[in-house]
Amino acid sequence: LEKKYKIYGIVRRNSCVFNYERIDHIKDKLNLKYGDLTDGSSLVSIINKIISTNPDFEVLEIYNLGAQSHVQISFENPEYTSLVDGVGTLKLLEAIRCLSVENQKKTRFYQASTSEMYGAVLETPQNEKTPFNPQSPYACAKLYSHFLVKNYREGYNLFACSGVLFNHESERRGDNFVTKKITNFVNAIKRLKNDINENNDENQELPILKLGNLNSKRDWGHAKDYVYGMWLMLQQENPDDYVLAMEETYSIREFVEKAFAKINITIEWQGENENEVGLDSKTKDILIKVDKKYFRPCEVELLLGDSSKARNKL
Repeated sequence: LEKKYKIYGIVRRNSCVFNYERIDHIKDKLNLKYGDLTDGSSLVSIINKIISTNPDFEVLEIYNLGAQSHVQISFENPEYTSLVDGVGTLKLLEAIRCLSVENQKKTRFYQASTSEMYGAVLETPQNEKTPFNPQSPYACAKLYSHFLVKNYREGYNLFACSGVLFNHESERRGDNFVTKKITNFVNAIKRLKNDINENNDENQELPILKLGNLNSKRDWGHAKDYVYGMWLMLQQENPDDYVLAMEETYSIREFVEKAFAKINITIEWQGENENEVGLDSKTKDILIKVDKKYFRPCEVELLLGDSSKARNKL
């Protein structure tokens, strides 16, 4: 929007549910169409309508950010995840391939690849040449898409890029992702402690935050920086794949500590493994517990990106 683009978005139809919460503030500036990444005909129809509505367009940039993107849920819904995150990319690439030669040359495609494709990492840090070793249905589906993009770029000369993005967060992150889960909980504790102080109700019981592997390490950045990187990839003369990362890694444990420090609570850890708990060091209230139900069947312990290619070329 800042670049004065005319923006189209695909909305997946849900029965009786209209969930535009994260885009309510800009919805009126977007052209939203009903479609689905599992329905190739709807994708072809939407792209053709966009082109016919804008016959003199100079460039059509397509950003494939649609996905079932929760790693844990991909173990519970592997087939759906594979259809949306894998075959959905194929359907988009085919829609572009079937355009006229003139329109095909004016179309640029971005694929949201993911650092989860590195999985149980084979080298650290991870860059564009690091071998992939996916550890979830989500990562496997994304890896399929990643190589499809390379195949269509080399086989059909499409301008198609993949961004291998490490974890990027913002206030729009879904509530069931660990970062938002932690920050929402910290906000709730702050409000609750304020209420307790105002009402002198020291007997009120505090909620407990339940987490999985506290020792998993991730390379976290802000989504706005990463979206700028996506855009830069499509402005290059030639298409290529790039790793985007902050080149720093922190554990879930450290994320928890930093979040609670924002409300002046120091977390004290006691116990080990599944019996570990996090306490308010002053009051000794238990605020965090480890719950094995949040452990993944295959854990990814460490992700740390090397984005030197992007920093140099973009």
